[in-house]
Amino acid sequence: MGPQMPERSASTVVRAGARGLVAAMAMTGVRTVTAAIGPHEQTPPEAIVERHVPMLRKLPERHQQALTELLHWTYGAAGGTVYGLLPRRVRGNPASGPVYGLAIWLGFEVGIAPLLGVRHVHEHGFEWRAVVALDHLLYGIVVGGRLAPEPASNRPRTRRAVKALRRRSPGKGRVLVPRL
Repeated sequence: MGPQMPERSASTVVRAGARGLVAAMAMTGVRTVTAAIGPHEQTPPEAIVERHVPMLRKLPERHQQALTELLHWTYGAAGGTVYGLLPRRVRGNPASGPVYGLAIWLGFEVGIAPLLGVRHVHEHGFEWRAVVALDHLLYGIVVGGRLAPEPASNRPRTRRAVKALRRRSPGKGRVLVPRL
């Protein structure tokens, strides 16, 4: 596991959520490139918004696209936050991020899509599914923090140094060291 995977804390969860946001943005970039070289297919976020947020149809097309992406990025950030809540022993496994990304995709395919009535997802061929799987693999790699590992936790070492400073400082001439 090593020192690069800190215990779960608020900052660890927030960083994982931020990585989820960045990962969802990266997925948007991948989708933009693949759509430019292949036939345009409606993405799962577009299908969900079209079916379940009909008020967006009243907006201009570019606003619909922007709001759809914002919703997807929010979902990605939430997924990253959930990853950050996983136990340290799970997050410490190098395969946990990619497996998590694929699990999110499979969970959508077999659970969320049928629940939301997004049927067209199951009508796509192998190539489309392979690209979506790779998209979610990228998401998992980014969320797992393997591209930008967690900072080493030095908080306990810092506390010990501060306590040592306080012990060495005599009464009235004591150096004021803020508590951490």
